[in-house]
Amino acid sequence: MSAEFELTRNITIGQYLPTGSVVHRLDPRFKLAAFVIMILAIAICNTYVGNLFALAICIWMFSVSKIPLHYGISGIKPAVPFIIILAIMQLLFYGEIANGGTIYLKYGFITISSESIRLVVVSAMRFVEVIFLSSVLTLSTSTTELTHGMERLLGPLEKVKFPVHAFALIITIAIRFVPTFAMEMEKMMKAQASRGADFGTGEWWRIVRRTKDMFPIIIPLFNVALARAEDLILAMEARCYVPGASRTRFAHYKANSKDYLALLFSIVISVIMLGIPF
Repeated sequence: MSAEFELTRNITIGQYLPTGSVVHRLDPRFKLAAFVIMILAIAICNTYVGNLFALAICIWMFSVSKIPLHYGISGIKPAVPFIIILAIMQLLFYGEIANGGTIYLKYGFITISSESIRLVVVSAMRFVEVIFLSSVLTLSTSTTELTHGMERLLGPLEKVKFPVHAFALIITIAIRFVPTFAMEMEKMMKAQASRGADFGTGEWWRIVRRTKDMFPIIIPLFNVALARAEDLILAMEARCYVPGASRTRFAHYKANSKDYLALLFSIVISVIMLGIPF
């Protein structure tokens, strides 16, 4: 199987892997809140050791969730070209505007400094950590639980006429359809390849050529997306779904001590991460 077809199989966000772990059994409201706190802490943390600590926690969470680590690693593969391009841009052009730090190389508008190197390393680690956390969250939480959890967390915004239910539904549908569209894309690529199409096989860094070769499947993919959306609309209408209508709730969540401990754990981890000075 070629690298292009493997790429579509590396989409972990939006999939659900039931393992029955303690993370799977957590209240989705507390689980979402805990993950949001940790992601915000990762976005703020700009130290080497702090991000190493966060990365270790993310890897440990795969073990606690009973989810194989290769699921998280495979989720990183599609983002590798973007991470490399961003790293090169930061390394070459951030040093000129960075405050402080040691300048190692200065040639015209290109400046490489200790601050630009730190930014490259920290940014790459942040991407990996966020992808790991997102993978653990979606792999351990079903789409229904994500919808209910997000709706409960954003419930107070209903007082200011914010469409909480519609917003939560849109987000969860978008997350759920990521692996679906990845599979559809893989089918189209296989169909085109069987007819002699070349999707830029070979060196992965030839991004321009590979992007150009992907154009023939863009329009069919849009058609599939629209067809899927129409099927979803018909299914929702068949179930008498009315946007904005007052609805009763089938699922009622009740937090226990494990949920509060998970939320407290995320806060403690975030404080430790942000408190590391180097």
